[in-house]
Amino acid sequence: MKISLLLLLATLPLLNAVQAQQKDYTQYVNPYIGSAGHGHVFVGANVPNGMVQLGPSQIPHTWDKFQGWDWCSGYNYISEDILGFTHTHLSGTGIGDLNDILVLPATGDFKLTPAPYNQMDKGYGSHFKKENELVKPGYYKVQLDDYGIEAQLTSSERVGYHRYSFQNKDNAHILIDLGFRMNWDTPTDTYVKLVNDTTLVGYRFSKGWADDQKVYFAIRSSTAFKEVKFYNNTQALKDSPEAKGAAVKVIATIDPEKPVELKVALSPVSSSNALENITAEIPYWDFDRARMLAKDKWNQVLSKIDYQADTNLKSIFYTALYHTYFAPTLFNDHNGDYRGTDKQVHRAADFNNYTVFSLWDTYRALHPLMTILEDKKAKDYVKTILKIYEQQGKLPVWHLWANETNTMVGLPATPVLADALLKGLVDPTDYDLLYEAVKTTALGNENGLTFVKQLQYIPIEDMNHESVAWALEYAIADYGAYQIAKFLQKESDAAYFEKRYKLYQKYFDTEVGHFVGRQRDGNFRRPFNPLMAKHRENDYCEGNAWQYTWLVPQDVHGLIHLLAGEKGFTQKLDEFINLPEALDDASPDISGMVGQYAQGNEPNHHVPYLYAYVGQQWKTAKLLREVTTKYYTNSPAGLCGNDDLGQMSAWYVFTAMGFYPVNPMEGKYIFGSPLMESATLQLPNGKTFKIQVKNYAAQNIYINRVTLNGKNYPKSYIKHDNLIDGGTLILEMSAKPNKKFAVEVDNRP
Repeated sequence: MKISLLLLLATLPLLNAVQAQQKDYTQYVNPYIGSAGHGHVFVGANVPNGMVQLGPSQIPHTWDKFQGWDWCSGYNYISEDILGFTHTHLSGTGIGDLNDILVLPATGDFKLTPAPYNQMDKGYGSHFKKENELVKPGYYKVQLDDYGIEAQLTSSERVGYHRYSFQNKDNAHILIDLGFRMNWDTPTDTYVKLVNDTTLVGYRFSKGWADDQKVYFAIRSSTAFKEVKFYNNTQALKDSPEAKGAAVKVIATIDPEKPVELKVALSPVSSSNALENITAEIPYWDFDRARMLAKDKWNQVLSKIDYQADTNLKSIFYTALYHTYFAPTLFNDHNGDYRGTDKQVHRAADFNNYTVFSLWDTYRALHPLMTILEDKKAKDYVKTILKIYEQQGKLPVWHLWANETNTMVGLPATPVLADALLKGLVDPTDYDLLYEAVKTTALGNENGLTFVKQLQYIPIEDMNHESVAWALEYAIADYGAYQIAKFLQKESDAAYFEKRYKLYQKYFDTEVGHFVGRQRDGNFRRPFNPLMAKHRENDYCEGNAWQYTWLVPQDVHGLIHLLAGEKGFTQKLDEFINLPEALDDASPDISGMVGQYAQGNEPNHHVPYLYAYVGQQWKTAKLLREVTTKYYTNSPAGLCGNDDLGQMSAWYVFTAMGFYPVNPMEGKYIFGSPLMESATLQLPNGKTFKIQVKNYAAQNIYINRVTLNGKNYPKSYIKHDNLIDGGTLILEMSAKPNKKFAVEVDNRP
């Protein structure tokens, strides 16, 4: 009996692991969350961090006041039309690009140009009904009403898999439009070649947000093409097995008697590599098998957090976690080849290369989240960032398909590198290169760095708008450089960067109590309106003076001192969240308002947690519960702003679990107000960290008491080392605030 009991106990962890793996976490995901309004999320079929994001491209409503802005991903929930299915998309961005390699199954007359809105008879595309559209992680299905075709999509990392069932069989054909353009993207050179009666290869080069994008592709069909016609724009080309031009299009007629399946592979390097990607990832003709593999890949990442709450909260949480795996995306072939920002092909790399780094957004929460859940990916992100530095001579700002877009402000790669280094996620052989990259970039001469290097403020005569935003973001990055220099025992450099990360103080105008742009003569900008938020016409980036007052996560205690101590700091923070919400002529990025607090944009994401720094963690809990309840819902409009490649979602993942990294380079997570009964994190080191919420109820929003591994824990934060070592954190909740919780200075962050 003893032996049997021991054997049973020994197998329990394995049984639990098997049960966890068998649990279908994808059932809780609502892919429509964030697809309406300003969420701009991708809707379609992909796998975690996959290069291929296969989904519908629609007709932007360019006549609305945002001029089609809400179709940056190519899709918006309010639309009831589909022009075709494209293989690359952005998710949650405020600028549009990609939507490459459009494929459309069709019947009837050949049409070569996309239809205008609600005029499907004047071009290609189809209406569809929402009740005939189905989206699940790794799977998309829709009925194309105007053609009588059911389209199903799934994918692997580098291959999109289509299955088309034709109810209408009249002149069935497949359209491939390499000239299709969406948002800011314009093709510059396109090419396609018919290899045999089931295979096409080619490329699409374009200019847009990514100035020089190159996409190579290969298409294999389960059904032989009966006839293949080539066009450049609308001009038919002479009979030839290949075509080249500014906007090449292909129409291939097919036999519709049985479902037609296509495998469309992408490569940043060559069409031959794209063909190899098909062989490596989906060598078979079995759509359902590919769909189940995609579902399994989603379950593998979603199961890293076993989150327990009511069904509605589960849906919001797991959808947020799902969205954190949309980017960065793989940017190499199965054999390791990739294209660098130096426009050269780099062969057989020993790491996974990535792209779509929205770093100004994601350094705040998405990358810290991945240091907890995905150490391998976090390490590859570092290697990719360092390779980009070697190829372009500076760290990336906003990297998109081998292009530096230089979008947004500051040096946002530095916090990602500092966080990874301090958490042991950088190969020691890369220490010297990492420091070289950080220091070289910090000592550049563009965008006001000439002044920062000399420990001076950036005059508004030299940067007419956004000077304060640039300066505050530089200071955050310089704290990362300071931490790296300290870690590597470079004491003189550490002392220099310590001065730089405190340069924010030079912008503080004591007369008005805000950070304000300064003239060369030292005077602050006048006239001054702290609520003025007109896009690119003030000293801030997508915000106003009130919202940027708090952007000092690297030195909160220094900010408290500037604001006349704890009392002044608290009064100003209270005032901030109780100001009128209205803004005149503001950027649409400023959304999700509580007073002047803007949840819809990243510079404010840490603000609710600042109360803990002055011993009033209960106010953090109160504000967070208002924000999460009001602005994260289980509906298409369930995000109050751009998801920004998963940053808005990563904020929610952290916040729902009860903590958040205010300063992502410090290794501390500040307690908030958990939205759950429990969460168990499966850590990469094989350990688990469990968060139990005692007395969980909707009205019990305040932390009354905390225990860590069975011992009283009086602090309002937990360290990364505590979390990664595994254990159990118990948050005891109450409907009334415990104003004594973590009030002592030693227990604050």
